[in-house]
This record gives sequence, structure tokens and C-alpha cells, in this order.
Amino acid sequence: MTRIEVRTYLDVPPERAFDLARDIGVHERTMAGSGERAIAGRTTGLIGLGEEVTFRARHLGRWWQLTSRIAALESPARFVDEQVRGPFRWFRHEHRFDPEGPGTRMTDTWEHELRWGVVGRLVDAPVVRHVIRRLLITRARALAGIMP
Repeated sequence: MTRIEVRTYLDVPPERAFDLARDIGVHERTMAGSGERAIAGRTTGLIGLGEEVTFRARHLGRWWQLTSRIAALESPARFVDEQVRGPFRWFRHEHRFDPEGPGTRMTDTWEHELRWGVVGRLVDAPVVRHVIRRLLITRARALAGIMP
């Protein structure tokens, strides 16, 4: 299992950060570099508990589709999305929003396991882990840049 954690300060209260982080349109804007688009399930607005979204994006030179479901939601402290269908054996992405000074400390905790047995384990550390960490950082920086 791979675990990645990224912390970012956002200059807005937790309630605002929480809503921006689960807004499908904001997600698409912050992931524009990969051409990520919501194509099924909840495709606009704020995703809620039990709802699914399918994204299509280009990573590592090819197009991927991934469907995730909001498995936990505690406004405005945290929400968790988990893969329903996609390239991973499984993933879990927890988004936490903790008050810090006048703003919010957002913590993304991503855990995954790849398919493909030994081959998956061999490409995880040098390739997939690096790509996921970069995506989390890029999204967090873009999210911080659109605040308030």
C-alpha cells in the first residue's frame, strides 16, 4: 500500500475550503493540465455523501477513466472519496480541513494499491507515487490560488 500526505494552507475559513474542494467545476479548473473532465454521475456543483463522479483525464500519455464515491462527509471538517471503478485495485482520498489562524490547513491523505501484482509494485514508487504526489500538490496550489 502507498500513502501520500500533502498539507496546504488556504486563506479562507474551513467552510469555504470544504465547499471549494468538493465543487466539480473547481476540481476541473484545478486539474486543467490533465484535461480532467467529469463525464458521468455528479458532473456539476457540490458532490455529496454517497454520490459518484466519473472523471476522464490524460496521465502518463494515455486517457483514463475513474469513478469515485463520497464514502464519508463531515462538514466542514472532512470528506473521503474512494474508487468504485478505475485503474487502481483501490484508492482512498481523505480531505481534511482544520482551522489555522484566519484560514485553513487542508490535508490530503491519499492511499492506494495498484493492480498488476509484482509489475504494479515495481512501477508504483518510481512512477505512480510520483505522479499522484505531483497531482495533489498541483491541485492544492491551484485551489489556494483561486481563494478567496
